[in-house]
Amino acid sequence: MESFVAIDFETANQYRSSVCSVGMVVVEHGIITDSFYHLIKPNPNFYCRWATDIHGITYWDTIDEQSFPEVWERIVERIFNLPFVAHNSPFDEGCLKAVHALYDMSYPGYQFYCTCRAARRVFPDLVNHQLHTVSSHLGFELKDHHNALADAEACAQIAINIL
Repeated sequence: MESFVAIDFETANQYRSSVCSVGMVVVEHGIITDSFYHLIKPNPNFYCRWATDIHGITYWDTIDEQSFPEVWERIVERIFNLPFVAHNSPFDEGCLKAVHALYDMSYPGYQFYCTCRAARRVFPDLVNHQLHTVSSHLGFELKDHHNALADAEACAQIAINIL
């Protein structure tokens, strides 16, 4: 696969609709051509301590941010009907479906591919297939794990190398 959009969501709490940040990287013909990061006011708008411990985003970081539909408008114009790639795609696809349903937005059946599943097939002997492990194995240093853009960049590098 030469062209795709690597995407990563972070959530504020246990609800998949509670996306509080999104990172995406557009890859065209094997080359990164665009990237985008935005904080999002989550819905429902509360943060679990465990979520903040993972990504560092708090209620106060997103209180004045745009809601998902406003942010998604800025993303849709950049993705050119390309398929999505995510590391552990069931999570990110689930988030995307949940926020589309929550805001009564039409969901056009986006196609998702999973770099985690692909890494399990291609590198069966790795100690684990977490994002930072696979990206490190491929020579890409993930410097800010659980920042949605950094994770999307690592996912893009994995996809460029193994999909």
